[in-house]
Amino acid sequence: MGHSWAVRRPHPVLRPLVDRYVGYAQDNVTLAVHRGLPSRHVTLIISLAEPVRCAGLPGEGARQALVGGLHTAPALITQSRVQCGLHLELDPLGVRTLLGVTAAELSGRVNDLAEFGGDLARLPERLSEAPDWAARFAILDDVLAARAAEPFVPPAELGRAWHRLRDNAGLVRVSELADEVGWSRRHLGERFRAELGLPPKQAARVLRFEQAGRLLRAGRRDLAGVALESGYYDQAHLSNEWRALAGCSPRTWMAEELPALGYQLDEQPG
Repeated sequence: MGHSWAVRRPHPVLRPLVDRYVGYAQDNVTLAVHRGLPSRHVTLIISLAEPVRCAGLPGEGARQALVGGLHTAPALITQSRVQCGLHLELDPLGVRTLLGVTAAELSGRVNDLAEFGGDLARLPERLSEAPDWAARFAILDDVLAARAAEPFVPPAELGRAWHRLRDNAGLVRVSELADEVGWSRRHLGERFRAELGLPPKQAARVLRFEQAGRLLRAGRRDLAGVALESGYYDQAHLSNEWRALAGCSPRTWMAEELPALGYQLDEQPG
């Protein structure tokens, strides 16, 4: 099979809900356990090979397709020699539209995709029968666009707060967010947690961590500089957060995980 990767943005109608599709096929995988790191996305993984075996979060087990909510601990994915499937990055505020539940109902756990409806339950079989990545992406567009015909529209204040926090990699104070959208800090926190599953402060923590990972994947090795650019006090603060959120130090992650990444998660899709 060799190694192949395909990255594409979804159909325009889906772009407020799904950031992108990633197709992956790898042979002779040597990393036994992959750490699924916390990020801004609700993650949908559909395996076209063996079931995905995930541990470290509630709902762990083996599934052909799974949905992982926002989380603040690594999802530990046991890898077989051959890996093939699709990875979808869902915006948390789009989850109600696509899956019929809030991102909060998925937060901190792993769920079987089959729980969310017949068209989604059939995706692994349909995608396995498709001849190439382009055909698989077209199937995803068709199935998800049908679900987006009547999208859930979150309160404008909540959308502004999430996008402001996301677009600034977590480097916005919660009090500033509340003032900008015209809500009290307490009300913002309650509405944020009820829809996304994390309060604003924890979401900002994940976003800072994600920014640090983005810099490391781009080739940065000066951890002190990465720490400051990502909003940490110093390198020690960065390392402590990585141990909490990734389960290892940044240098351990770079040594174990970076060589196995066949594409940059932050590259722009074609």
